[in-house]
Amino acid sequence: MIKVSVLYPSDPARKFDMGYYLGKHMPLVQEKLGPACKSMAVEQGLSGASPGSAPAYVAMGHMYFDSLEAFQKAFTQVADALIADIPNYTDIQPTFQISEVKL
Repeated sequence: MIKVSVLYPSDPARKFDMGYYLGKHMPLVQEKLGPACKSMAVEQGLSGASPGSAPAYVAMGHMYFDSLEAFQKAFTQVADALIADIPNYTDIQPTFQISEVKL
């Protein structure tokens, strides 16, 4: 199983519209990726390690695929549409990570 994570670094000078992300963007992601995307999860950062400190990431989106090839095949066909939607909810440059789920 492969997990694709999209990480949005926390920056108080930047915007992130969680309502849009949950209500519009992630449903668009599921629609465009179709059955290749087995499941998704969204996390909202609350705090860093120290009480009252800012979280490292304001939000994280995770998508799960059977294989790297399944992700690449699905994503390359719809990447432009998904990337074009990003300015609708954030001006943060996301960081991407693809991981193999071990447990």
